[in-house]
Amino acid sequence: MGLRVLAAMSGGVDSAVAAARIAEAGHDVTGVHLALSANPQSHRTGARGCCTIEDSRDARRAADVIGIPFYIWDMAERFQRDVVEDFVAEYAAGRTPNPCLRCNEKIKFEAVLDRALALGFDAVATGHHAKLSGGVLSRSVDQGKDQSYVLGVLTREQLSHAIFPLGDSTKAEVREEAARRGLTVADKPDSHDICFIADGDTRGFLAGRLGSAQGPIVDQEGEVVGTHQGAHGFTVGQRKGLRIDRPAADGRPRYVLSIEPVSNTVTVGPRSALEVTSIACARPVWNGPSRFDDLTVQLRAHGEVYSCSFDEVGDGLRVELDRPATGVAAGQAAVLYSGDTVIGSATIVSAA
Repeated sequence: MGLRVLAAMSGGVDSAVAAARIAEAGHDVTGVHLALSANPQSHRTGARGCCTIEDSRDARRAADVIGIPFYIWDMAERFQRDVVEDFVAEYAAGRTPNPCLRCNEKIKFEAVLDRALALGFDAVATGHHAKLSGGVLSRSVDQGKDQSYVLGVLTREQLSHAIFPLGDSTKAEVREEAARRGLTVADKPDSHDICFIADGDTRGFLAGRLGSAQGPIVDQEGEVVGTHQGAHGFTVGQRKGLRIDRPAADGRPRYVLSIEPVSNTVTVGPRSALEVTSIACARPVWNGPSRFDDLTVQLRAHGEVYSCSFDEVGDGLRVELDRPATGVAAGQAAVLYSGDTVIGSATIVSAA
C-alpha cells in the first residue's frame, strides 16, 4: 500500500525529479508549489532564485508531465513573518542568520507539514540533496550539493514524515533523468543566494528595512579606522567592502571581528584574530543516533568540517574544535555529524 505524499515543487529540476520518483514508486502523490512572496514579480527570475511566477508555471508543467494533481499554497504571510522578518531582526541584533535553514524549519517542515498531515497526507517529499533512512539524516552522495546542513535543524518527528528521494544521486544524474522524463526544467539553472532579495544586494535590503546610521569601524585597540552606514551590513569574517581609511600597520588585510548593534560599532583586525576553538551554542535539536564516533561539526552551509567534541551546558552546548576555525558567526547553525550522519544541531551564540 503506497503512502499519500505531498511533493513540494519549487519549479526547479530537483523537486520535479523527486516528485516523479515518488509517483513512479507507486505512492499517491500531489504536487504543491509554495507561493512565498506577496509580490512575486519582485523576486528573482531565471537563475537568480525561486518563488517567481515563472517558477510556479514550471512546477505546474512538471506536475502535468508526471501526471499528478497540482496546487499552489499561499504561504506569503507566514514566510514574511518567520523568514524575512526573522532575517532582518537577526541582523539588527548583530547576528548572521541562514534564511534557507529557517525556511526549511518554519515553512517546509512546520507550516507545510502540519497542513499536509491535517489533510491526511503521510509525508512531505522535497528535492533536497540528502539521505534519509529510518528517520536518520545523512549527507548526499553528491558532497558538492549536499544539503543535510540546512536540514539539520529538523526534529525527529519532522524527519519521520519527510522523504528525500535524491540522496543517492548526483546533480548531473538528476538532470539527465529529468531530460529522459521529458521535464522541461532539466537544464534550468540552480537558484542561488537569498530568494527574497531581488537584486542580490543584502546590505541595501537591510538598509531599506533598518535604515542607515553612520557608525565607527574600530581596530582591536578601539582606534577609529573608518566609518560605515549601518553595522547590520556586515558579518563576522567579512573582508571586502569595509572601506577602511587607514591600512593596517603590517599592511595585511583586515576582517570583521565583531558587530555591536547597540553602539553601531564594527571591530576589525587580522585574520588570526578570527581563529576560535570553543563555540557556545543554544537550542540544541537532537535528531540522530545517540551513539556515535568520528564526531565532526559544520559551521556554515557548504563550509569546512572540523573534528570536535562537545559538552551539554545547561540548556545549550559547548563545542570544542580540534583545530581553529575562522569566520564563525553568531546566528549560524552548528550541525554535528558522526561520519556522514547528522547527530543534531544548535544555534551559535558566541565563539572564542
